[in-house]
Amino acid sequence: MTDVPSFSKRLIENIEQTIVGKQPSIEMAVIGLLCQGHLLIEDVPGVGKTVMARSLACSLGGSFSRIQFTPDMLPSDIIGVSIYNQVNQTFEFKSGPVMANIVLTDEINRATPKTQSALLEAMEERQVTVDGVTHPLPNPFMVLATQNPIEYEGTFPLPEAQLDRFLLRIQLGYPDPNDEVIMMKRQQFRHPLEDLEQVVSVEELKKTQEAVKEVYVSPAVERYIVDLVSETRHHAEVSLGASPRGSLCLYRTGQARAAMLGRDFVLPDDIKANAVPALSHRLILNPGARLRNLNSTDVVQQILKEVPVRGGEQEDPQKTKSN
Repeated sequence: MTDVPSFSKRLIENIEQTIVGKQPSIEMAVIGLLCQGHLLIEDVPGVGKTVMARSLACSLGGSFSRIQFTPDMLPSDIIGVSIYNQVNQTFEFKSGPVMANIVLTDEINRATPKTQSALLEAMEERQVTVDGVTHPLPNPFMVLATQNPIEYEGTFPLPEAQLDRFLLRIQLGYPDPNDEVIMMKRQQFRHPLEDLEQVVSVEELKKTQEAVKEVYVSPAVERYIVDLVSETRHHAEVSLGASPRGSLCLYRTGQARAAMLGRDFVLPDDIKANAVPALSHRLILNPGARLRNLNSTDVVQQILKEVPVRGGEQEDPQKTKSN
């Protein structure tokens, strides 16, 4: 079996050369990569959102592209366009920047809804369609999107369908004072990103992603996942709960976290650790909750406290697997 803990450790340690003191967020980004999902990095300006995305891409190798979203951007600027070749008298597809293993969409909420929607097919089906012709995307394919949740002037909030396609939403936050000093020293002469090297290969990533799928999830843990997601749909503060895609997200990220920790089975603690980044961006709160200054993170944390873990198989996973 592929050594998932070693693979993850190399990635995390390499990214920590550029992002100081944010190991939990880096670990969550690696979980997203192992699950073949997409990542939304939402935080205030200047805390390292873009640097983190570029560091992950540099550590992986493979093809990388960056798209700086602006209000005047068109869908064809992302997915590509068909151009008529007068010599051959045929239309030729000129691929856009979305044709890469790692795609960084910087400030995704600055593009218009029409342009944002150009990513829907790519993120869900790993393909793009231009003039009725479908073009597959590279494998692996991951979108790392950044957005600033504070500045709303000149932005277009992501629709629910777009948010639901992101496996995880993470924040970095301001660094600890000691970590901020370390960061300044590291960047005194040049940015550490300039010297960051590739530590894993694309082929190694593919094997690791397949190994994660083999991690066992007991019926009791599966039921716990469904209970958590179902509670978001009936919670008093929520007007729209998580979709079944949220259940799949908890299932897959639970497998990835267990594999990173060296286990071949998932525990309820794995699900709890991933619940906030996996579910919070999928909820729409009712007006009363917003008036009380509640946010979706508060609601998910409250649900984690209220929903009990069902006893049974997860207490002895090895025995359950043998049965």
